[in-house]
Amino acid sequence: MVQLNGRDLSIADVAAVADHRQPVSLSDEARQRMHVTRAVVDRAVTTGVPVYGVNTGFGKLSEVTIPNDQLAALQRNLVRSHAAGVGDALPEREVRAMMLLRANVLATGFAGARAEVVDALLAMLNAGVWPHVPEQGSVGASGDLAPLAHLALALIGEGTANYRGAQAPSASLLSSAGLTAVVLQAKEGLALINGTQAHTAVAALAAAELERLWGVAHIATAMSLEALLGTPDAFDARIQDARGQDGQKKSASILRALLADSAIRESHRHGDPRVQDAYALRCVPQVHGPAWEAIQFALGIVNRELNAATDNPLVLETGELLSGGNFHGQAVGMCSDFLAIVSANLAVVSERRTDRLVHPDFNQGLPPFLAASPGLESGFMMSQVTAAALASENKTLAHPASVDSIPTDGNKEDVVPMAMAAAVKLRRSIRNLRHVLAIELIAAAEGIEYRRPLRSSGSVEHAHTLIRSVVVRQNGDRAPSPDIMHLANAIATGLLDPVMHGLSA
Repeated sequence: MVQLNGRDLSIADVAAVADHRQPVSLSDEARQRMHVTRAVVDRAVTTGVPVYGVNTGFGKLSEVTIPNDQLAALQRNLVRSHAAGVGDALPEREVRAMMLLRANVLATGFAGARAEVVDALLAMLNAGVWPHVPEQGSVGASGDLAPLAHLALALIGEGTANYRGAQAPSASLLSSAGLTAVVLQAKEGLALINGTQAHTAVAALAAAELERLWGVAHIATAMSLEALLGTPDAFDARIQDARGQDGQKKSASILRALLADSAIRESHRHGDPRVQDAYALRCVPQVHGPAWEAIQFALGIVNRELNAATDNPLVLETGELLSGGNFHGQAVGMCSDFLAIVSANLAVVSERRTDRLVHPDFNQGLPPFLAASPGLESGFMMSQVTAAALASENKTLAHPASVDSIPTDGNKEDVVPMAMAAAVKLRRSIRNLRHVLAIELIAAAEGIEYRRPLRSSGSVEHAHTLIRSVVVRQNGDRAPSPDIMHLANAIATGLLDPVMHGLSA
């Protein structure tokens, strides 16, 4: 059970709930905190003093005061009017992550919502009811208003949701699951839609996968180096120490561990006229190293955002209501852009290694395009083309979204971060990278077959065995697409994790 207290939710928790349906509950501590700040909102309603989002309009209309007998309608109208998303629906795992994050933000108490709202949101999550949320429509300022409004719409029994493979009106699905729609009270519509939880949910899951793919990229490098009869001398610790970059040191250390005690390496240690390998092999620590440091930086930002109070105004236990801008998504938007650059660089260097594996001028005696009967068969020719297409697309996706801004809401929101666009393109970039690495791994595994009966290191042979459990060796030409997609999917679910775990054991 993941218990929410608004303070220590982690990316691992998000993945457990999003992908593995870990149940979630609200802690007693958070429930008490929410009770205290809810009383602050109720007092504001009673006194009639204008408070943004409680008894006023929103955005440019915040100067309009709303009478008490219309406050429930105000919140309902807010949710309805802001559900303006379009485009493809967010996948279930991202919507589940978004529901979890929004519940955790409410659990901080700063939103002034009732605990019953969190209970209802978690009941949907635990039952497997998830709203239909279009992925386009958020600029990431005043939070992800449109995506979160679609989430809130399902919670109040309107809009569309999904349950047990069916998509239908939310009211009917809530009833089928034995749940009851929420009737919003003062400020609670705003509390549900004002925040960064849509783009943070997408970015959190993407960052976690990118961290895994960073390890996979090292496995792919080690396998390619062995298939190409390359040298690990460039990974010597003394070279890395001479530069002093921590990420570079870590990357080289992993490569040394992956390649330790290889018979393939010993077979060409002496008498090889080559002095240095190409950059795609020799400079991997210098490329993968800064990638690791960027990933760690981004994970820190995202982890903090999971527990951030991003509502406006913030409701304090002292009785104060403070208007600010914590809903602005620049932090995670910029991190998503950083990670897209990382993903592009990892894809580019992987594709270059794949090219060397198939290129008859560079692959150290392997068959042209790794085809058993070159000419009659094309082998992995088109797999490299696909890798090139994906790597090129990742370069385009590396263009930052967070530097853009189009004023919205009558110029009240005049500087916006486009954080949702940054997170969504990051997700696509990582999917491309996963396929690029799958292509390299398949080609490298094939190349190693041609070095038999020599064996590589224990780690590389372990990886080779795991890959062969998903993709069998070529026996004449066949469509590469199913192999690439099957291996990419297996990588995403942890196929090669045991190899990396074995290095730290």
